[in-house]
Amino acid sequence: MFDSILIANRGEIACRVIRTSKRMGIRTIAVYSDADAGAMHVALADEAHHIGAAPARSSYLSIENLTEAIRKSGAKAVHPGYGFLSENAEFAEACAAVGAVFVGPPAEAIRAMGSKSNAKSLMESASVPLVPGYHGAAQDLETLAGAAAEIGYPVLIKASAGGGGRGMRRVDVPEEFEKALEGAKRESASAFGDDMVLVEKFVTRPRHIEMQIFADSQGAVVHLFERDCSLQRRHQKVVEEAPAPGLNDAVRAEMGQAAVAAAKAIGYVGAGTVEFIVEGQHASESGHFFFMEMNTRLQVEHPVTEMITGVDLVEWQIRIAAGEPLPMTQDDLTVDGHAVEVRLYAENPARNFLPQTGRLDHLVFPPESANVRVDTGVRSGDEVSMFYDPMIAKIVTWDQDRNAAMRRMSGALAATEVVGVVTNRAFLAAIAAHPAFLAAELETGFIETYIADLTPDLGPASPLVLAAAALGELLELERASQSDAASPWSARDGWRLNGQGDSLLRFWDGDAIIEFNVGYEGSGFVFDLPSGPVRASGALAAAAPGDEGGAGPLYAVIDGMRIAATIIRRKAERHVILHGQSHVLVVADPFEDAVAGGLGGTLTAPMPGRVSAVHVAAGDSVKLGQALVALEAMKMEHTISAPSKGVVEDVRYAVGDQVVEGEPLLVLRVD
Repeated sequence: MFDSILIANRGEIACRVIRTSKRMGIRTIAVYSDADAGAMHVALADEAHHIGAAPARSSYLSIENLTEAIRKSGAKAVHPGYGFLSENAEFAEACAAVGAVFVGPPAEAIRAMGSKSNAKSLMESASVPLVPGYHGAAQDLETLAGAAAEIGYPVLIKASAGGGGRGMRRVDVPEEFEKALEGAKRESASAFGDDMVLVEKFVTRPRHIEMQIFADSQGAVVHLFERDCSLQRRHQKVVEEAPAPGLNDAVRAEMGQAAVAAAKAIGYVGAGTVEFIVEGQHASESGHFFFMEMNTRLQVEHPVTEMITGVDLVEWQIRIAAGEPLPMTQDDLTVDGHAVEVRLYAENPARNFLPQTGRLDHLVFPPESANVRVDTGVRSGDEVSMFYDPMIAKIVTWDQDRNAAMRRMSGALAATEVVGVVTNRAFLAAIAAHPAFLAAELETGFIETYIADLTPDLGPASPLVLAAAALGELLELERASQSDAASPWSARDGWRLNGQGDSLLRFWDGDAIIEFNVGYEGSGFVFDLPSGPVRASGALAAAAPGDEGGAGPLYAVIDGMRIAATIIRRKAERHVILHGQSHVLVVADPFEDAVAGGLGGTLTAPMPGRVSAVHVAAGDSVKLGQALVALEAMKMEHTISAPSKGVVEDVRYAVGDQVVEGEPLLVLRVD
């Protein structure tokens, strides 16, 4: 067994590998970029080495910098995590060249599966079922468009290298093919350094079901059952569960055998995932699943497999890399219960899931137990950087059956609190409670179909939220005045020089101003809300250490009902977290005018990023919805389109320029 291991990654997966390695008695070595000097994975490791500037190309994707860290640390093994260089054959070989064992498959296997086109050819020879498609070497428009016509629309254009939905486009009609191909190739080249694509039939109502496989160096291969990863946005997984609902034992065995055959066909060693696309309406029938791709690494969603099998997959990876045989045979492996995982992202579902950046001023996760697991790489006070994936955490729940696991998930999400960046927490909670999801009506278009249900407008603050915010404000003012307890100004009875008086509170709730009087009654207050008077009393607990701006939990009695809420203070903002929902109010300053207005015809960057394409020039006439500028951020390309027809007056940036959120990109004169 190795005495030391370097984790060539960051964030939650680095923390995950560090914890298992420490439990096994292995010295852990982290690496970090300029942006990650104070990161959680650096603090957890036994030692850490700097590997370069914040951009991934200068640090986590730099083979030279990583191998230098391996040499300096004397690491005997290297775990690549997922993403970055986890499926890079050159990195696996570079590790071996400096005397460290790569905790992953042989470089030859990575190369074999690294190209989707090559992988499909290998799987075809191994009799693994394939989706009809073209995966040849010719990459000209005529060949690819001709293949699409022969396959029949709709089709998918997919990057041959990489994954995560990058370089993928669905095309429904021939007229859209050329533009989609250009976008897919550009995004693929940027993300993977390779613009080769393949074209395949788009399966209607598809489900994404994958098999976890493991192989040792002695030739044994097993599968650890399947995961359903059908719920996706922008071709990236959001919710995963195991086992897959509606998959019967016969189809499960058939799919498992195909996955094992795929691994054996390339002499695989270590952890891998064979991904299948399944015709959803025929999921319980034989012959309706097709090989999609093989990931030669640990998957983000591996915790759900661990929860239903009781196996630590990272420990298996390390033991197999050390030359040990598989710890269990296929007959030893069984499924116990049901598990579901959601990915908590810093992103805005209401704005097409745009990634968000910023400081995590307040971050609380549900308590962990045998039923609830949280994998994260951030803490309160940490930054969500523009340089890396915006995932905050993976929240996983387990129980004896699917319905119970989903109830656990709803409770876990209700107990999750994030202030500082916009997240998809409420969106995930809406999925977990959606009738179609609870009925296991799963397909990759689920989110697109039900997006209106999953991103509802919360509407104006309820009287309960207003009362909680008002009570929290008054109790915080009272606490601040405790330094002079003898002063009449700190009394709760509303004493004034000319007799007892009332106070006035004003909040902005979106664009609406809410103003109401506060009366004093015994040890509590009376709020004269627009909906009627509300009586409230309570106490504020101390804020958690290190919680930025947290006022601490509020324990209150409002019109006879006991509640517990959290109120987070960020300058004038008051984030009221109550019953699993978060509502933002802003304390109105009576001496400031509220100014609302836009930037006229100026289109601004919706996030920080790099300009990857400029489609127009000054003087161009554009129509509604026309693509103007493309930004690359958080590993994805985002297109800024014309909000109306008009004429471009000025273009402020060129391809390759870095921009910050809110920066003017171009000026459009609206016709």
